[in-house]
Amino acid sequence: MYRIALKMLLADKAKYLMLVSALSFASMMMAQQAGIFIGIMLWTTSLLPNTQAKIWVVDPKVEHLNDVKPIRDIDLYRVRSVKGVSWAVPLIQVVQQARLADGTFKLVLLIGVDPTSLIGIPQKVLKGNLEDLHQANGVVIEEWAVKKLVSPKFPPLTVGDIFEINDHEARVVAIVRGERSFFGIPFVYTTYDRAIEIAPYTRKSMSFVLAEPAPGESAEAVARRIEAATGLKARTYDEMFWDTIWWYFKNTGLPVGFGTTVLLGFIVGIAVSGQIFYLYVLENLRFLGAFKAMGATNSTLAKMLYLQSFTVGLIGFGIGMVITSIFAYFTLQVGEPPFYMPWQVLLFIFLSILFICAFSAYIGIRKISKLEVAEVFRD
Repeated sequence: MYRIALKMLLADKAKYLMLVSALSFASMMMAQQAGIFIGIMLWTTSLLPNTQAKIWVVDPKVEHLNDVKPIRDIDLYRVRSVKGVSWAVPLIQVVQQARLADGTFKLVLLIGVDPTSLIGIPQKVLKGNLEDLHQANGVVIEEWAVKKLVSPKFPPLTVGDIFEINDHEARVVAIVRGERSFFGIPFVYTTYDRAIEIAPYTRKSMSFVLAEPAPGESAEAVARRIEAATGLKARTYDEMFWDTIWWYFKNTGLPVGFGTTVLLGFIVGIAVSGQIFYLYVLENLRFLGAFKAMGATNSTLAKMLYLQSFTVGLIGFGIGMVITSIFAYFTLQVGEPPFYMPWQVLLFIFLSILFICAFSAYIGIRKISKLEVAEVFRD
């Protein structure tokens, strides 16, 4: 009987294709928008994976990673003196103007790192050598900076090229690959002392203290000790990550905008597939009534409809994910818009499609459960 149910479904090609199209569109819309939203949210925390520090020490008033409030240089030594801290290094982050060869000005995010360890620079080197950063006026740029710091009359920046930052010469010694910033401003890395020379003078210059717990110590415990000993805010990698994510959730319209689109995809899936499947049941009432007359129970007929609905749903989900994968492939090649799809989102979309299919089948099941065999053959 279940084989007959599948043949009935495939026999009505128009409705079968409409159901598959509706569920493909719904799953694709939910997956695409969710993937872009998560990618944008990850951009807000790009400094974390680029740096890979386990503990971040900041001013007590800092609310998220991009909320930079400088702290005193002496705070670095106070953090180093805390029990359980293996090492601590400074990091400065400041927005500056870069002047290109043709006189064009571009914004850059200047990152000053510890000159000994170079902690804070992405370790995937595409060209050059990070050790050359110790050379005079040396800077390391990210791959995105090569695309953004472009002069129309000159070739893209490469190792050995020179540009200016705040009237200071900057010579590219390496190009690295890392996560892009949320605002699209390219990262430019140099040593901490050189970054202080380039940036305008301020009484406080250090943006972060990056620390590592000693072997056998947990990052959470050491962070709490740093807070108690220094009065500064110390956050672990995960704590800083979620502080930043939740701040953008609460203070921007991104969740509402993308969430509305995902919800629309879900509603479209329910509305369209529900109506089409109900029409499919109405047009096949005679056949379903015949099954009922031959002794098929409501439970058996319900299983037939669920089989038909879930078959269409699985096919639609698969097609939707293929389309989303193609979209993701090309966006990742270009680099924007951002896209990231964790397995939890795929599971959520899969369960949503199953719910849509179950709801659509339930509408038809209610009609069949009230069906009197005599009404079907009355004409």
